[in-house]
Amino acid sequence: MIADILKIFVLAATAFFIGIALNPLLARVLCRYKCWRKNARERSPDGTATPIFNKLHAEREIRVPRMGGMLVWIIPLAMSFLFLLLGRTLPGAFFQKLHFLSRSQTWLPLFTLVAASVVGAADDLIQIFSKGKYVAGGMRFSRRLVFITLIALIGAYWFFFKLEADAVFVPFYGEVFLGWLFVPFFVLVLLATFSGSVIDGLDGLAGGTLASAFAAYAGIAWAQGQVDLAAFAAIIVGALLAFLWFNIPPARFYMGETGMFGLTSTLAVVAFLTGQVAVLPIIAFPLVITSLSVILQFASKRFRGRKLFRVAPLHHHFEAVGWPAHTVVMRYWVVSVIFALLGMVAALAGRV
Repeated sequence: MIADILKIFVLAATAFFIGIALNPLLARVLCRYKCWRKNARERSPDGTATPIFNKLHAEREIRVPRMGGMLVWIIPLAMSFLFLLLGRTLPGAFFQKLHFLSRSQTWLPLFTLVAASVVGAADDLIQIFSKGKYVAGGMRFSRRLVFITLIALIGAYWFFFKLEADAVFVPFYGEVFLGWLFVPFFVLVLLATFSGSVIDGLDGLAGGTLASAFAAYAGIAWAQGQVDLAAFAAIIVGALLAFLWFNIPPARFYMGETGMFGLTSTLAVVAFLTGQVAVLPIIAFPLVITSLSVILQFASKRFRGRKLFRVAPLHHHFEAVGWPAHTVVMRYWVVSVIFALLGMVAALAGRV
């Protein structure tokens, strides 16, 4: 048990220090190639043409580089192959123990992280070098949906046919058998979690909330004996903390879609692998409420003819009513930690 704990923390710390070393280089490269928007958005992410959003964010949108989330997925990918190679070539059990790639635990989340992040990188490049057709810039929403749905279908296939998953565990209740309905359920959950990527709107906001969520699932996976999965989630936490070192106000770069697409999609996969997808809305509560605020804003404008919030997503509404950006971010962090702990308690106590 002590060896497993050491493995998780050593890998998380390694990811953090690699990120600390490489992030300044990434920042210089992004600045050199001017990887920021060339025109500020005139609409908020909910589609509203409003001077409020533009006033709050126009200046930094055309000065701060995007795609800072690249290292958040490159680091886990590089570490997976590095420790696999070291474990197979160097004598002794130390590096063999640090190897965390396994068919049943980490193949699928690593694939999801890389595949969705590559799609996000393409989206970022479209936003940087041309305005694109989507309301927030970048590729069309329908194309985003197609790519993420394809990744979700691959994941659903892996779960249903390779891992023979056909049920969902509900804490304090037990297994709920879904049969073939597991496949569409998996796809819908992944898409719903992906929709939470709109939380990437303030310096430090996305990185802090996602770090809490992945840390919670790392703890759940470790408690259930899924050490490789816990190590994988911990590596993401370490990479996110290194990203936050350079993303806290004033940010040197933004996460971008290359980070958000991969992280939100991977979070859903990790939740399924732990068998604790039922507590995902609790652990990822900030993502849920952020995505919900956009849906409610759209529905209110469509059916009531007026806005529910001054600006959506919700964190921009708090800005619009006078909260400083750093206050919004830190309060989101507090809420993230609280709900991550509540979700862990529900997941672990629910199996007793």
